[in-house]
Amino acid sequence: MLDASLALVSAVECGAEGIPFARDAGIPVSAGIVFGLLAGSVLLLRRKWPIAVVLVAIAITPAQMGFLMGIVGLYTLAAAELPRRVIGALAGMSLVGTMIVTFVRVRQDMARGDLTLGDWFVPFASITTSLGLTAPPVLLGLYVGARRRLMESLRERADSLERELQLLAERAEERAEWARNEERTRIAREMHDVVAHRVSLMVVHAAALQAVARKDPEKAVKNAVLVGDMGRQALTELREMLGVLRSGEGADRREASVPLAAVGAAAAAAASRAAEEEGPCLSELDELIGQSAATGMVVDLSVEGETRSYAAEIEQTTYRVVQEALTNVHKHAGGAKTHVRLAHRVSEIAMQVENEPPPEPASAYAARLPSGGNGLLGMRERVVALGGVFVSGPTDAGGFRVSAVIPAV
Repeated sequence: MLDASLALVSAVECGAEGIPFARDAGIPVSAGIVFGLLAGSVLLLRRKWPIAVVLVAIAITPAQMGFLMGIVGLYTLAAAELPRRVIGALAGMSLVGTMIVTFVRVRQDMARGDLTLGDWFVPFASITTSLGLTAPPVLLGLYVGARRRLMESLRERADSLERELQLLAERAEERAEWARNEERTRIAREMHDVVAHRVSLMVVHAAALQAVARKDPEKAVKNAVLVGDMGRQALTELREMLGVLRSGEGADRREASVPLAAVGAAAAAAASRAAEEEGPCLSELDELIGQSAATGMVVDLSVEGETRSYAAEIEQTTYRVVQEALTNVHKHAGGAKTHVRLAHRVSEIAMQVENEPPPEPASAYAARLPSGGNGLLGMRERVVALGGVFVSGPTDAGGFRVSAVIPAV
């Protein structure tokens, strides 16, 4: 709408200026008017072809028409996305053309006596008129073009920032999901290790209690005491784990108002909580093996190398591997003789739990224990998470062996 209005005004202006041009040129007035209307209407194409509009304005400058078209054309040219040398060249052509036409026109007026000023007025009028008709539209166009480019750049940066924030939010959500999965896996592994071992011992003792209740009441009482002790220990460890879960839930609620910070905290907690919590250590291996021996299992422990302390997560993993391996012996090879070996090396700690084939027939108090198939998987996950190697499988003699090596540096 604006372009059409400007083109209409320019056409009317050029048509009106075509009348004196036709008289001076000695052509019909109607021809001058038509020429002016056609030339002025070119302004309608200023956005699509600004160079053509400026060239037409320069071409009709000697006819003293197209002043509006020249001003608007120069403004559009300067504001367009064109090389500066093109803008400078066309602006210079318009400046020189206007200066020459003004110079000639003022000299003619002074020669006819229409102007009685001195000779100084001719160059003064030429320079000021040409600068007045050229410099303001060019400078304004350059400013508007630069401002438009700046706004587009800021808009692009805002869009880019929005995309980056969206990407960060997606990554944060993925990281939060990863943290939740890690926490679920860790909790499941801990629950399995705690419950499976204690309950397995309780079932074995209960089976032995059932077998000797009538024949040996004194031994039955001892087994009953052991069952009670195992149950209390299992309950204590379960309470500790549930306490950790409740404290973790409270921390998540406190950080709900800052999701990105909560995500980082959750991810860090999932990766390091196992190491920070107080858990079993190597000094408790004797007690662990003693609990299995109390069920009637023949189990021995041999230690190689100089005993020393390790990082908490290494000692916990070593303890859990031995614990789960003994639990598997209770489940699948009740009554089998078992050998536990622990080796302290320069840069690693190695462990091996190997059981011989179970006696045939099975002992009278051997219990049937269900297996979910998660024990070996949990042991492997623990060892691999610390950069270690885990191997398990049957032996040639018909038993089963679990071996693991964990870096200690």
